[in-house]
Amino acid sequence: MTKITIFKKAGFISGYLIKGHSGYAEEGSDIVCSGISAVSQMALVGLTEVLKKDVDCVCEDGLLSVDIKGDLKECQVILNAMELSLKDIAKNYPAYVKFEIKGE
Repeated sequence: MTKITIFKKAGFISGYLIKGHSGYAEEGSDIVCSGISAVSQMALVGLTEVLKKDVDCVCEDGLLSVDIKGDLKECQVILNAMELSLKDIAKNYPAYVKFEIKGE
């Protein structure tokens, strides 16, 4: 199962943690893991390459941890779109994905 945690400070998304593999299908054929990876990596690229944000990031097999530094307000369009997309994946595959928000 993949566990997705979105962290919020003062109503703003300040980071996210994605752990585990969904187990929906074999590696290379798992559309759930692929969808989660694509959405979360796109957000990371948007933050670092487009907005030039300073982030602490750990990216390993089965783990993506992102902690955003500085002003959070300017990142929220990217992060809110990511949150909605990941919530939708979790809603459609509840046996394979757990979604939670911490720190609202």
